[in-house]
Amino acid sequence: MKRNIIIVGSGPSGYTAALYAARANLNPLLFEGSQPGGQLTITTDVENYPGFPDGVMGPELMEKFKKQAERFGTEIKNQMIDKVDFSGDSLKLWSGAEEFSAHSVIISTGASARLLGLESEKKLMGYGVSACATCDGFFFKDKKVFVVGGGDSAMEEAVFLTKFASSVTIIHRRDSFRASKIMQDKALNNKKIDVLWNSSVLDMLGEPDEGGLKSILIKNTIDGKESEISADGLFLGIGHTPNSEIFKDYIDLNDKGYILTFNNSTETSKKGVFAAGDIMDPIYRQAITAAGSGCMSALDAERFLENLHS
Repeated sequence: MKRNIIIVGSGPSGYTAALYAARANLNPLLFEGSQPGGQLTITTDVENYPGFPDGVMGPELMEKFKKQAERFGTEIKNQMIDKVDFSGDSLKLWSGAEEFSAHSVIISTGASARLLGLESEKKLMGYGVSACATCDGFFFKDKKVFVVGGGDSAMEEAVFLTKFASSVTIIHRRDSFRASKIMQDKALNNKKIDVLWNSSVLDMLGEPDEGGLKSILIKNTIDGKESEISADGLFLGIGHTPNSEIFKDYIDLNDKGYILTFNNSTETSKKGVFAAGDIMDPIYRQAITAAGSGCMSALDAERFLENLHS
């Protein structure tokens, strides 16, 4: 059966798209992907989402989004779409060997924060370790924090964190940054920011149920010397990777892999395919902007389907 609309990915953008599409009687089918609820499920406290004056836990917020989408008739599958074919008029998608087709598709697969790959990083994510300064910086008022990275992302995170933290130290494995000169200057001219050059993070020490991150183990990349430094927070500023790999042969992406949208809308280069959330937004990357673009994508898809069936 050809569906009116298939939504690939969950999180604020996917669930909001599903909510609007379901209320428009489009009977959407949503595939949650490998991380149902998206990046918010690894965020403990969300204090900047409107409507929650006392804050809300990230997983709880996503559960509410999901229930609201289901309430209006969204069919949700806890599966991944691992292959697509958008070359013809019929948009085809596969989850394993199972094939689906749709008149329209909304892609909301998001972007994954690049991580260092440490076990302790997984364990302490949301407990002193974060990949989003604008999401979590507020929790580090008058704290000693560190930022890992040397590109524009790291500089932006470091400068933003100086609004809250007592000190910010950038940890970089080389002796020079690859960030743009303007961003380097902003960071290096800020009195609150120090730099640990030629250094890498070996481990993060602390327990989630004992106050979270306590210290980080640093290795000097020149002489191999290791040292432990007390830390209240560690932010990963090594960028994001858009989850767009399976779509690259069918729709236009920018040089970093983000989906390009056109006509001041969520339309992609392929007719009937729309994109919402972090997969098409390398700039704002907030839950509320993702939800907003999810709403836009559903309205765009609804108009497309009206014209298709008229």
